[in-house]
Amino acid sequence: MYQTARFALAQLAPGQMQKEFFHNEALQQVDLLLCPVVEGSPQTAPPANPDIGACYLVDADATGAWLNKDGALACFTEGGWRFATPIEGMSVNVGSSGETALWRNGSWELGIVKAQQIQIDGQTVLRNRQPAISDPAGGTAVDVECRSTLGAVLATLRAHGLID
Repeated sequence: MYQTARFALAQLAPGQMQKEFFHNEALQQVDLLLCPVVEGSPQTAPPANPDIGACYLVDADATGAWLNKDGALACFTEGGWRFATPIEGMSVNVGSSGETALWRNGSWELGIVKAQQIQIDGQTVLRNRQPAISDPAGGTAVDVECRSTLGAVLATLRAHGLID
């Protein structure tokens, strides 16, 4: 059978019988993969009564109708469960939280944003981590309250990973 390279979508072959079957199967896969939205984080068992069109991320050690489909994108259709094997870098929207799930190194990463910098209205507000800043020390005139506040600000920046 002829298939596409990335998602193994069925392609029609010259002289093929029952072309509508293969075409309809490919449309089901396209419907599953085109702008995918899933119900929540990965789970090991299919829901008892899924809505037609509802999609899920299959977790490791899946059971029931999802047995041996670990990591797949599962969508419930009128014909039962359809599955798509994710490819590296594939992303889906998690409808319940608004997060993005990304298929990376053989598993789904949820809510992790990887970027070089973040801009808002053209202005960079976050970029790579900056060098360490020492806590305030020394000086001839010591303002204890200012030093304490500055230390708290630096501690918070470190806790958020913005400085070393």
